Amino acid sequence: MRAMILAAGRGNRMRPLTDNTPKPLLKVNGQHLLEYHIKALANAGIRDIVINLAYLGDQIETTIGCGDKYGVSIQYSNEGQALETAGGIFNALPLLGNEPFLVVNGDVWTDYVFDEIILKPIELVHLVLVPNPEQHPNGDFTLIDNKVVNTKGEGANTFSGIGIYHPDLFEGCTPGKFPLAPLLIDAMNKGKASGELFSGRWYDIGTPERLVALDDQLASEV
Repeated sequence: MRAMILAAGRGNRMRPLTDNTPKPLLKVNGQHLLEYHIKALANAGIRDIVINLAYLGDQIETTIGCGDKYGVSIQYSNEGQALETAGGIFNALPLLGNEPFLVVNGDVWTDYVFDEIILKPIELVHLVLVPNPEQHPNGDFTLIDNKVVNTKGEGANTFSGIGIYHPDLFEGCTPGKFPLAPLLIDAMNKGKASGELFSGRWYDIGTPERLVALDDQLASEV
């Protein structure tokens, strides 16, 4: 299975830290957020990785390189101007092939292990949900009998930014800037969105304060 790490966003909520550094290159416990994902994917046997680029993308390409030092092969999908999540994935489809592929948000930190998810059979999408963090109490979607449905509120959980997508999810799309949520919801409405709940460690690095808190936590565990 191939994988894509989303790394094209501006990271406005992380300013001033992202004024001169792309968000996926911010560090926790001395390591770039992006590197955590690459190493976790490599540990799961995923060797072909695509990273999309826009804001300060040259820094990412220079820092991460072709992937040799991580034991993987990395290709870059340069967007110029960020195309949002679905637009970015659609733009990278020629690099991702015709089989289902794994996508990970570059601005989260997690100890999720990818070994099992890459073996799961899927129809259109398979999403990893997590318990709702303090900043997102109503969640995004609900998991019922291993199917994801589009309801929020009581019983809902938060989409982790980790998922497997079949290229057919993007059938009928055209190049440009567009979000992922409508495509996911359409798959849910068709009953073709499976999912799982991950109760391990997962952090949305959405503010400088959250970055510092995670850095302190990981440093204390060394």
